[in-house]
Amino acid sequence: MPAPEATLRVLACWVPDWPVVAALGAEPEPDRLAVVVERGRILAASGGARAAGVRRAHKLRSAQALVADLEVFERSADDEAKSFEAVADAVGALAAHLEILRPGLLALPAAGAARFHGGEEPLAERVIDAVEATGHPCRVGIADGLFAAQLAARAGRIVPAGDSARFLAPVPVAELTDGKLADLLGRLGLLTLGQLAALPAASVADRFGAAGTAAHRVARGLQARPVVARPPGLDLSVEDRFEEPYTLAEPLVFAARGLAERLHTGLAAAGLACERVEVEIDCADGTTASRAWRHEGVLSVGAVAERVRWQLQAWQQRALFDETAGGVVALRLVPDGLVRDPGRQLSLEDGDQEATARAERAVARVQAILGHAAPVTVELAGGRAPGDRVVRTPWGDAHQERRADGPWPGRLPAPSPTHVPAAPWPVRLLDADGLEVQVTARAELVRAPARLLLGPEDVVRVAGWAGPWPEHERWWDPGEARRTARMQVTADDGRALLLAVIGGRWHLEGDYDT
Repeated sequence: MPAPEATLRVLACWVPDWPVVAALGAEPEPDRLAVVVERGRILAASGGARAAGVRRAHKLRSAQALVADLEVFERSADDEAKSFEAVADAVGALAAHLEILRPGLLALPAAGAARFHGGEEPLAERVIDAVEATGHPCRVGIADGLFAAQLAARAGRIVPAGDSARFLAPVPVAELTDGKLADLLGRLGLLTLGQLAALPAASVADRFGAAGTAAHRVARGLQARPVVARPPGLDLSVEDRFEEPYTLAEPLVFAARGLAERLHTGLAAAGLACERVEVEIDCADGTTASRAWRHEGVLSVGAVAERVRWQLQAWQQRALFDETAGGVVALRLVPDGLVRDPGRQLSLEDGDQEATARAERAVARVQAILGHAAPVTVELAGGRAPGDRVVRTPWGDAHQERRADGPWPGRLPAPSPTHVPAAPWPVRLLDADGLEVQVTARAELVRAPARLLLGPEDVVRVAGWAGPWPEHERWWDPGEARRTARMQVTADDGRALLLAVIGGRWHLEGDYDT
């Protein structure tokens, strides 16, 4: 029998609600109602907002229906990364090797650090003390494997060695895999990681492919992909040295993009990919700095370039680029966590590969400067509200799977609004006596609308209306259930508008060209 695969003890340190912390510039007060949104959905919510019922992945309009005076902040990945550098420095002083998975979550190999600090429990306590000294509460967990350590950090637990598979057994499969695979496993009756881990590895590989194999390994307490040894004598690192020292991060971002492409070209030639990359800089005065970044999957060229950009901007805050250090004279990328390259299967409809490659390089340069989510592709999807039908997906990410031609009972009939705001805009609809127009549970108006207050200086008279039309979505899910009523209104100045009642208040959802 082959020897059992060795597992790595990992310590994970998680600072809850980090996107909210970075947006506010400090830990939110317990009763503060704040959320960070990305592409119209809740990415993170403060404790006060969660207590009011707001949850991650909720649509913004659903959250605003629950909490009328919600503070909304757009996500800034750059600010999150820069703010987290102080936490990473504090933990890095306790261990030789540290990896940032994302701003707010970092990990380190626990075995060596635990021996130095007298055991896993003392190590966990010292990490907590170091992070709290920066002004942020955190949770620490230790387990076999990175995924188990992340879940252990949520619970603040130290899972004994060899017990990670049992610890993961009751965890829902949706915690590990993407929605498509999780849905398929659920329909087959595999609801927990324990049920998935009990299947034979060969059968999982035959039925679910590479994604299923990776999920099966993690459910058994192993790494998603077996790490391969670096070929002897092969240097896979890439480096750029500069004739003139750089004192700003922006010029280095362009160099980082080229380095990322060279790094992946070298890895591909060796049939490898990497899950972790070390970013290193040399300064003119001999000062050096390095930081490791990990990705939950295989790091793409764009993912490497984005993490390098985050790190360079964070270092610029620490004055590593200033005149005292003399500026940066070298930038180096060192791949680690090597795995077999999963490759890419091209279809017969891929068309002109050279033109596609040119487009991908151009968009990648934009991503390196503005961030991964800046360039998007727009696609028409299924949905009832006009804002739900247009889906913006960052270039390179998987597209939505809502069919645009599927049945959507109750959706707004043609024509669609010409202009749709990014989020519904609060307005007031009043009757002839100046009272708010209400809608009953049967979607009937209590009073006839007479005036519409679009803003402090924009008040129009209602010339006519149609509706309201009721809509009750996701009634089976209390967390996502939404009751809405829509109404089309024409104003005396010729404008045609689409209004909706969300959480008992009127909102502007769009307007029509007339």
